[in-house]
Amino acid sequence: MKNRLLELAAQGRPALGTFYELGGIAAAECLGIAGLDFMVVDTEHGPYDVESALTAITAASRRDCAPLVRVKDVTRPSVLKMLDVGAKGLIVPDVRSVEEVRRLVEYAKYYPLGRRGFAPTLASGYGFDREAADVESYFALCNRETLLIPQCETAEALEHIEEIAAMEGVDGIFVGPYDLSVALGKPAQMDNPELTAAIAQVLAACKANGKLSMIYAGDAAGSARLFRQGFDCVACGMDSILLIQAAKQLKVDVEALL
Repeated sequence: MKNRLLELAAQGRPALGTFYELGGIAAAECLGIAGLDFMVVDTEHGPYDVESALTAITAASRRDCAPLVRVKDVTRPSVLKMLDVGAKGLIVPDVRSVEEVRRLVEYAKYYPLGRRGFAPTLASGYGFDREAADVESYFALCNRETLLIPQCETAEALEHIEEIAAMEGVDGIFVGPYDLSVALGKPAQMDNPELTAAIAQVLAACKANGKLSMIYAGDAAGSARLFRQGFDCVACGMDSILLIQAAKQLKVDVEALL
C-alpha cells in the first residue's frame, strides 16, 4: 500500500493531479491513463458519498493514480469511512482550530498516534492482505502511508498554521487559495500581496516541518509556477473543466481547418 505521493516527494519529483467531479469509473480511470499522479474525489463540493467514492478510488488505484478524498466535514464518520474504502489520503476543508486538527488526527490515525477504529475493511483486503497479518505493523504502515492533509483556507487556520503543520499525525497542508483570498478580505485577488504572503507562510511551515505542501491551481502555467515556488503537489483544475476546455479547443481547431 505504498503511497505514490510520498514516493515522489522522497525523490524530489513534483506530483500533478486534479479534482474528480464527473463521476463514474471511466472518468476516474481516464485520469490515471493520462498519467496524473493523483486525483481528489471531492465530497465537499462534488455529489459523492462513500459508495460513489469507492468506485473512483478503485478505478484510480488500478491506474497507479493515488486516490485522495476531500471529505465533506471534520466528523469521525466522514474521516473513517473514506479511509476504510481505500483512500490514500484525506484533504479536510474549512479547518478553523488546532483542536479540530487534534481530533482529526485521532480519527484518521491508528494507535499510538490516534484512535482510528479498526475493522477488517476493503482497505486491508478485509484482513487478508499480507500487510494486515500483524496488527501493530499494519497500524504503523497505515499511519505512515495514509495521509491526513488539513486545508488552509480560513483566517483561523492561517493564524495557527505553524502549530498545525508541526503536529504529529498531520502529513501535509493543502492551500485553498480562493477561499483563503475571501478569508483575507481579498476575494479572487490572486496576485494580492497579502494572499501571496499567506501562501508563502503556509509553504514555509510545511518545509520547516518536513510535511507535504499542496495547493490548487487553475491552469498549467499556474501549476508550473507553484512547482517552481517549491510546492510538492498541485491539483490543477478539475476533470469537468479539463473536458470542457479540450472540447472547446477541438471545435476551434476544426473550424480553423475548414
